[in-house]
Amino acid sequence: MASIPTLHALLIDELEDLLFAEKQLVKALPKMAKAASNADLKAGFTGHLAQTRIHVERLAEALKMLGSSVSGKTCQAMLGLVAEGEEAINTDGPTAVRDANLIGAAVRVEHYEIAAYGTARAFAKALGEEKVADLLQETLDEEGETNKKLVKIAGSVNADALAIDEHASATSR
Repeated sequence: MASIPTLHALLIDELEDLLFAEKQLVKALPKMAKAASNADLKAGFTGHLAQTRIHVERLAEALKMLGSSVSGKTCQAMLGLVAEGEEAINTDGPTAVRDANLIGAAVRVEHYEIAAYGTARAFAKALGEEKVADLLQETLDEEGETNKKLVKIAGSVNADALAIDEHASATSR
């Protein structure tokens, strides 16, 4: 078990988790975009990838401001979320249903990121690390906007998947 003796150390630990998480998304998002059949969903994943690359740079900057070198820390939460995304990519059946599965996985990632960035920002504010808190707030705002976009895309993606259920139900009568 790792020892985290101070709030400053906890902030660094949280930022290292987020850095690992964002780097995992840089690897996962192109696969998700390739697997998506819905054009808006593909575009959403591609836009999120560009944004995530900026988040990686911003996190490295925040860690440097705190006097930390980037470690090889692993974020277990993101490993699980990425695994769920991989499962969604490999879903058999209609592409519209796979797209619904993909958007569900993506929204879960956004919710994790929003919670983690909010927590890290609160730690930075408590420590008086205003510049770090500002960087985290900028990212938190972007994650919130991405979440809104994904939820909007989910409406049309889920409608496409629902049409398959309705068709199957109508033909089985």
